[in-house]
Amino acid sequence: MSNAPVNNSRRRFLTAATSVVGGVGVVGVAVPFIGSWNPSARAKAAGAPVEVNVSKIEPGQLIRAEWRGKPVYVVRRTEEILSGLSAHDGQLKDPQSEVPQQPVYATNAYRSIKPEFLVALGVCTHLGCAPTYRKGDFDQEVEGVKDGFFCPCHGSKFDMAGRVFQSVPAPTNLMVPEHSFPTDDTLLIGVAGGAA
Repeated sequence: MSNAPVNNSRRRFLTAATSVVGGVGVVGVAVPFIGSWNPSARAKAAGAPVEVNVSKIEPGQLIRAEWRGKPVYVVRRTEEILSGLSAHDGQLKDPQSEVPQQPVYATNAYRSIKPEFLVALGVCTHLGCAPTYRKGDFDQEVEGVKDGFFCPCHGSKFDMAGRVFQSVPAPTNLMVPEHSFPTDDTLLIGVAGGAA
């Protein structure tokens, strides 16, 4: 054992320097680790609201948008389509939309905020196939109904409010995503709200 005097100031400096370097190392490891918990920009974009300009949609026309990786059907319904929706209630599994496949504000005869526009996920509630829009020739599939959606995979049929017909494999109506109309010409899919 040496009898040399202990240099306390050097010991304090080395202890402080080691602590600082260790602290920087911990922060250097912790920042990327904690940052990895946040969703990526791609994941954020996948769940982000989608804006659709509805001003150019012709009556009876369907356009498709993509939201959260799924197709969304937007149809501008004609007065004839709207007036005929209640005529086939007896042929539907859930004519009053009692199964919650839509936001509360879209639980109505039209399943939408604005009766003129149907906004529904283009995904069959049976096995997730994409129903096709049948305009004017749907009466070959379901007696008395001219327009609707037909799923070619297993034969499920939906009316122009996205309501499912009886005696088909799909158990429930098409899903209606949260949506709003911030202006008369703008549809925002993925944000709950109302009409302009």
